[in-house]
Amino acid sequence: MIAIVDYKAGNLTSVRLALEYLGVECAITRDPAAIANADRVIFPGDGAAASAMEHLNELGLVAPLKSAVEQGKPVLGICLGTQVIFDHSDEDGGVDCMGLIPGNVHRFKPKDPLCKIPQMGWNTMRFKCEHPLFHDVENDSEFYFIHSYYPAPADASHVTGETEYADVTFAAAVCKDNLFATQFHPERSGRIGMRLLKNFTEWDGSC
Repeated sequence: MIAIVDYKAGNLTSVRLALEYLGVECAITRDPAAIANADRVIFPGDGAAASAMEHLNELGLVAPLKSAVEQGKPVLGICLGTQVIFDHSDEDGGVDCMGLIPGNVHRFKPKDPLCKIPQMGWNTMRFKCEHPLFHDVENDSEFYFIHSYYPAPADASHVTGETEYADVTFAAAVCKDNLFATQFHPERSGRIGMRLLKNFTEWDGSC
């Protein structure tokens, strides 16, 4: 069973519907025990980093999420769920996050006043390395993004895919052992996003 973590950050139903389309058993939950007992965990989210961390702490979800990673379970972060796995986010005046992957999250500061923030649209992603979640996913495929902030891993070896927006080349996908995370929304990225999700449902957490 895949646990979809509910920490009041939205973007849950679209993930559940995508997994149900793939015929995968899943449940939206904020129960720490259900997350601890799940075979895999998806950590999605839309919203702001400070409120996300506040809700995660209030609901007692930080410990089971960290435990799932430490136990080697396959864990997938999506969008805000990707940003708060880093050490720190500049959002909301600065907030300490979960520290599962070293690095920070920065706001786009485009020089062009016509460049829209947040970014809402499609970007191509270049692979930086091979990974099981990229099986049958073509390099330079397009994925759907909605964000004003972007992750900047401290260690370049954690970057699995890159793209550009607002004068910045940034990590579109990152991985550390059994933890894989995307700044884009695979569940909103059509056929190729569904392929990546299917790969996650079959991944054993090894690279």
